Amino acid sequence: MIPTPYAEIDRDALRHNFREAKRRAGDARVMAVIKANGYGHGALRVARALAEADAFAVARVDEGIALREAGITQRIAVLQGFCRTEELQLHARYRLEPVVHSLLQVELLEGSPIKDLNIWLKLDSGMHRLGLEPEEFRDAARRLRACPAVRQPFQVLSHLACADDLAHTATPRQMELFRDSAASLDSARSLANSAGLLGWSDSIQDWVRPGIMLYGVSPFAEKSGAELGLQPVMTLRTRLIAVKNLRPGDAVGYGGDWVCHRPTRLGVAAIGYGDGYPRHAGSGTPVLVNGWRAPVAGRVSMDMISVDLTDLPPCAPGDPVTLWGEGLPVETVARCAATIPYELLCGVTQRVRMIEKNRPAG
Repeated sequence: MIPTPYAEIDRDALRHNFREAKRRAGDARVMAVIKANGYGHGALRVARALAEADAFAVARVDEGIALREAGITQRIAVLQGFCRTEELQLHARYRLEPVVHSLLQVELLEGSPIKDLNIWLKLDSGMHRLGLEPEEFRDAARRLRACPAVRQPFQVLSHLACADDLAHTATPRQMELFRDSAASLDSARSLANSAGLLGWSDSIQDWVRPGIMLYGVSPFAEKSGAELGLQPVMTLRTRLIAVKNLRPGDAVGYGGDWVCHRPTRLGVAAIGYGDGYPRHAGSGTPVLVNGWRAPVAGRVSMDMISVDLTDLPPCAPGDPVTLWGEGLPVETVARCAATIPYELLCGVTQRVRMIEKNRPAG
């Protein structure tokens, strides 16, 4: 029996989006970002589907270890790196590649007996989150070139803060600072994220790091994934569990915020914020019922939402409901909930079963 609700994961769409990233990357190698459990899609599922990837990126060492123990053999970069000796040792044991973003990490490497660890040295080119300031970056590079623990030559990277805004002046400044800071190093370089890859061709260097675009979502507020040639990977689905007729003046849901202004056919769908559907998706947020658009009516509950079916053809309990994905971009739902698609995808909870649409034969 197919559970309600469930998330359908389209492996073919995932591979299509990866190939679109690869096409745009030209000769650059592609590091697929699969942190946060593959942006909610399942990190191992995504890694297995993207066998063409040159490497993967995760946020934390435990995410990398889980992939290694599941048999993933590609290179794996750990974006948060390590801050203790024990974590450094785990990187070496599991052949993970830490991002080095502080002088503390440089000191730990200099005092470590490990050998030949592949690392990524990170420049803070303007995001001011993780990364070394330019003067620190030069000092760290000099020390790491003489460090027996580090495989030579190591790679360098930085992260774009405002690339999702194509008019923002910060991105050209970041690209220039990264180019100047890495000029004297014989190192492979990585700067472009999804927004860089799709909107700033000068940010494409030896490696690119696509994330959200792999899952069919646009990094730009003014464009959808479909407009960029991407396909949605996750479709969140449920079904109607009740249909009832209400009179003008009847109030719906907690607080009675939504009041019928006409004779109303109301559907109740089995999904709520306990499943990861956003609580702040207000009345009017679209869903698809039997492929027809219908608006949410009233507050989102833990397990249910109400939908105004009045203008749709007849509907009945058991009819399918799509919350986002195929036919309804997650970007649309995110705007209605005053959030971003990243949060919706990552927020699908464990009680929603993931079902692969394109499971390989055998």
